[in-house]
Amino acid sequence: MDRNIRTVEDVLKLLDDLFTPEADRWTNDAATWWDTFYTDRSKPVPFFAAKPDENLASYIERRLITPGRALDLGCGPGRNALYLDSHGFQVDAVDLSPTAVGWAEERAREAGARIRFHTGDAFALAGTELSGRYDLIYDSGCFHHLPPHRRISYLALLEQLLPPGGHFALTCFTDGETGGSVLPDAAFYRDARLHGGLAYAPESLRLIFSDFTEVELRLMRDEPPESAHFGEPFLWTALFRRDA
Repeated sequence: MDRNIRTVEDVLKLLDDLFTPEADRWTNDAATWWDTFYTDRSKPVPFFAAKPDENLASYIERRLITPGRALDLGCGPGRNALYLDSHGFQVDAVDLSPTAVGWAEERAREAGARIRFHTGDAFALAGTELSGRYDLIYDSGCFHHLPPHRRISYLALLEQLLPPGGHFALTCFTDGETGGSVLPDAAFYRDARLHGGLAYAPESLRLIFSDFTEVELRLMRDEPPESAHFGEPFLWTALFRRDA
């Protein structure tokens, strides 16, 4: 007889297991899938290029955020972490994929950047070298690969790591034609997969992050290939502040 549900985390893990192994993009078991994704660096993937999100550059240019301690969630090959480092931030970065982190570390060495990288689950940072509070938590493309129940873990992570006055920013799939899946939350559990990632409407993001003050929420600008910044119009960009 299996009667081992005692905590919220037990429930969250139970819900994780309702998805097929092939659908997993968020637990440590997903590292192999992401490793395969990042292995071929020549693939024409726009965000493989070593350039930052246009919204992140805009926040810094407009001084909506200022240098401090930053955490890059789901850092991939490190493009945004490198940009933050170059603008005076003390940067920690985490990703599930050893392959992605290895690529990011190569870029950091070439640039002379002093970034601390961690390979592993962002929801299990307690007890790792990445600890304490951050002035900025930045997420470019991690949030929309989480199943609905893991929003609870995500909000708990922000609560743990972001102090009053700190900022949280993300990019995620829009609910437009080329964005993510617009299925209701319950459908993902019936189908046992995430259909490539979850789409969000502005009102959904405002509800989920309603404990934070919205600084800006807009579509990402479409940046041409020759631009120094990454930008795709099927993504929302959002900047929130945690007030006292």
